[in-house]
Amino acid sequence: MTLSRFLEDGALPLDNNRCERAIRPVVMGRSNWLFAGSAAAGERAARIMSLLETAKMNGLDPHAWLTDVLQRLPGWPEEELDELLPLPGFAFGGGGS
Repeated sequence: MTLSRFLEDGALPLDNNRCERAIRPVVMGRSNWLFAGSAAAGERAARIMSLLETAKMNGLDPHAWLTDVLQRLPGWPEEELDELLPLPGFAFGGGGS
């Protein structure tokens, strides 16, 4: 079913080159990730890399987004943490409640 989806929508690409290009830095460095220190450290690194790639995919500068979030995080309300995710509509330097 999913492999034939492109037949219904001619705008869908027949390859996954965009995805492969996006994950290339992680794949190229995977031998380095073996030395993250522990399984928990490896999971944390994977989560951070996922957030940085999400920022890139949503047109944000990953370094600027992470810097902004780390500065705001100490005083940010826990129930509003999802507002800091690098999704469309993220406002740099915006305030919480």
